[in-house]
Amino acid sequence: MAKLQRVVPCLWFDTEAEEAATFYTSIFDNARIVRVTRFAEAGQEIHGRPAGSVMAVVFTLDGQEFMALNGGPQFKFTEAVSFQVFCETQEEIDYYWSRLTADGGQEGPCGWLKDRFGLSWQVVPRAMEEEWLVDPDPARVQRVLEVLYTMEGKLEIEPLRRAYYGE
Repeated sequence: MAKLQRVVPCLWFDTEAEEAATFYTSIFDNARIVRVTRFAEAGQEIHGRPAGSVMAVVFTLDGQEFMALNGGPQFKFTEAVSFQVFCETQEEIDYYWSRLTADGGQEGPCGWLKDRFGLSWQVVPRAMEEEWLVDPDPARVQRVLEVLYTMEGKLEIEPLRRAYYGE
């Protein structure tokens, strides 16, 4: 038996856990569905789900393990929790942005989006988190932020890079 990852984000869905896991694993490299567990007759008075229907799906995205749980309609995703996707190139940003907003996803400002399940994502250049926003020169950081805050949707690397270098 494989060793369990110590910390695993659990994503609460109404009934779409398997659909969401399939969607996410189709987007990311090094991704797969690890296992699907199903409701049993035990606990019917609590969960009310038909025996044999999907209870939870464990999946990995680029080696990170997640669980998708069919917990019912009580809880919804909010922007209070989001996943960041760090990208090296504009092509990567374009790829993840278009895939994650597909089929009913919503674009948000400054590189934020919601996928069709309502889960929030930030698709950002890796350089922004590793260099541009942590530079000891406050003028460089200020220039990047000024450009960042004008971006209504998907981030564009080149204007951010030019701002960082003062071009």
